[in-house]
Amino acid sequence: MLLFLIEKEFKQFLRNSFLPRMVVMMPLMMMLVLPWAANQEVRSLALCVVDHDESVSTHRLTERIVATDYFRLTCKAADYNEALQQVKRGEADIVLEFPVHFERDMQRGQHPVVYVATNAVDGTKGTIGSAYLTQILSLPLPGRQTAEAVLSPLSQQFRFNPHLDYKVFMVPAMMVMLLTLLAGYLPALNIVTEKERGTIEQMNVSPVGRLQFVMAKLLPFWAVGLFVMTLCLVLAALVYGLVPQGSIASIYVMAAVYILVVSGMGLVISNYSHTTQQAVLVMYFFTMILLLMSGLLTPVRSMPEWAQYISAANPLRYFVEAMRAIFLKGSTLADLNRQLTALLGFAVLFSVWAVFTYRKVE
Repeated sequence: MLLFLIEKEFKQFLRNSFLPRMVVMMPLMMMLVLPWAANQEVRSLALCVVDHDESVSTHRLTERIVATDYFRLTCKAADYNEALQQVKRGEADIVLEFPVHFERDMQRGQHPVVYVATNAVDGTKGTIGSAYLTQILSLPLPGRQTAEAVLSPLSQQFRFNPHLDYKVFMVPAMMVMLLTLLAGYLPALNIVTEKERGTIEQMNVSPVGRLQFVMAKLLPFWAVGLFVMTLCLVLAALVYGLVPQGSIASIYVMAAVYILVVSGMGLVISNYSHTTQQAVLVMYFFTMILLLMSGLLTPVRSMPEWAQYISAANPLRYFVEAMRAIFLKGSTLADLNRQLTALLGFAVLFSVWAVFTYRKVE
């Protein structure tokens, strides 16, 4: 009986003129576009220089700053007030002001004060931009013996993302987001759509048990989710040259369990909903909360302590941690025992919940 129900679900899915195309086109669009758009790297900041010294040293420093990919010289102002107007008009992001006698003070071994003003409307952009500029200014000029020049050089090593490429961080996040949206929304709309069409009545009068009915709804979308994960892995390798540092089998194990979690949650919402609009709105409400509190876009540790406790009940958090650990660090399932155990618990919870909330008699 279960095999016939699963066959029925697959036929119903494939006969739909829209859903199979969406399952293919949505991963293509998100994987090819969003990793480039959802980028928090700070580059090409508009710099306005106020040079009261007009010396060789200030010109060298300005050239050094502009030679990087992080800054572009957009204006040279006569004073700070003029530069501030450039910031207000949106033509400058950072103001760099050199004082009078800057070069003379440097030659005397003094440390003249350089004024840096940053547009902090975008807090992340302002903080990172000013940090970049401060770091460049702290480097000694060629031929100058400064306090910084006699310090031993630091050896920095960026583990797991040596080139600090934000796409490496975002591509696994896009995979997680895709599975959440597709494997969550499609089951959420499945039962409620049959309720609106009246076809659910045929199932209700049949001898099919609740467990068989729920399994027949979960397994097809489980297969769809694994297909989406495969497509995402192929696109990550072909387009971005990103391959998992860990085992691909580990990714599929974690993904298989997580798909059951979000599909079960979708079925629970569908069981409680009476219209498609209601199911969509409820699913959207929970999806937004899960995504924002998962650490997918912002670190969990940067959240308030009370929010960190709440995120412990978020299944998406554990899948995000697992995907990034396997993809970037090469972690194994033994290393991710906590995340796998949590996801298994959520999968059992939502699956059992879906079984008991499905009513054959309204």
